[in-house]
Amino acid sequence: MAGTGPARTRQRVSMQEHMAIDVSPGPIRPIRLISDYFPHFYPFLEPVLRPPDRHAAASPAIRSAPQPQPNPEPEGDSDDSTALGTLEFTLLFDADNSALHCTAHRAKGLKPLASGSLDTYVKANLLPGANKASQLRTRTVRGSCGPVWEETLTYHGFTRQDAGRKTLRLCVCEDPRLRRRKHAPPLGELRVPLRKLVPNRARSFDVCLEKRRLTKRPKSLDTARGMSLYEEEVEVEGMAGEERGRILLSLCYSSQRGGLLVGVLRCAHLAPMDANGYSDPFVRLFLHPSLGKKSKYKTSVRRKTLNPEFNEEFFYAGPREELAQKALLVSVWDYDLGTADDFIGGVQLSGQASGERLRHWRECLGQSDRRLELWHPLDGVLPQLGNQPA
Repeated sequence: MAGTGPARTRQRVSMQEHMAIDVSPGPIRPIRLISDYFPHFYPFLEPVLRPPDRHAAASPAIRSAPQPQPNPEPEGDSDDSTALGTLEFTLLFDADNSALHCTAHRAKGLKPLASGSLDTYVKANLLPGANKASQLRTRTVRGSCGPVWEETLTYHGFTRQDAGRKTLRLCVCEDPRLRRRKHAPPLGELRVPLRKLVPNRARSFDVCLEKRRLTKRPKSLDTARGMSLYEEEVEVEGMAGEERGRILLSLCYSSQRGGLLVGVLRCAHLAPMDANGYSDPFVRLFLHPSLGKKSKYKTSVRRKTLNPEFNEEFFYAGPREELAQKALLVSVWDYDLGTADDFIGGVQLSGQASGERLRHWRECLGQSDRRLELWHPLDGVLPQLGNQPA
């Protein structure tokens, strides 16, 4: 009996040690996104690597999650882990006319934020830039998870420099006027770097929508009224060097009338000067040096817009040689009732100018009866030649 004692003594293993040995998960590989496994509960979380729990191996309920299979990313830097639907659209950079055309075709598989049908539209923004100055939208299509718009949104004054550094943000949104949710987030969004576009060649996209958390700008950075409130735009806000806006002018020396025709066609991406994020812009013209009221003109006022269209023409009489010695001062103002108007930006065309401004002035006076149109960025400094009209 004494010899059988040691044989009967067995080493006892605790349940925790037994499970740790059986599980043996091996190296833990971090998952890419929490939303891959809980998309309905954590739609906004980014992947966070946490230190491994020292009790993880002893817990029978925790096992290593299966590694998700990589899926090809759709064009447009889309996240395939969120099933928010897709958006079909076409982009065309019309370099000859300095315009960007975005045609919103249709959306598929949209997910409503609440139960019921969808009343949706597409909203576009150019980033970086003033939010309301670059904001365009389509009409609203009611009651469909697969709306069809077939509507073109056009950005005027879009140059090759813009294409090299700007991004187009497209959002599919519910119409707040038809819903009780006045401040609902967009159903989905996407962003397309415009440097990928080839001038004068249309490019079609069919991109999965992403979900974004809309974060308000810190108060310390809220220095300009009407600027966008999205956190992503704060990082690149300093890149926007032409926040005063730009103006499209046409010049033509008329041999029949014997003078210069100046056309104020439109402005784009003007700086907001009012508390509502818009301006009430108008344009002043002054030919220097010159005397009398015929050297000073003013367009009509366009209410509550940052992209006004004027299409107004003014005439300055004089021979070509005399006009070549003068300077055309163009300034854009925000109309304020009862107070002084706010200066938005200005541009000077003369023989002492440089770059495109000098070329525009010389080519106009160098030939007759030919209308020359050109976009000019606005300066933030008021031209000092002569006195501006009241």
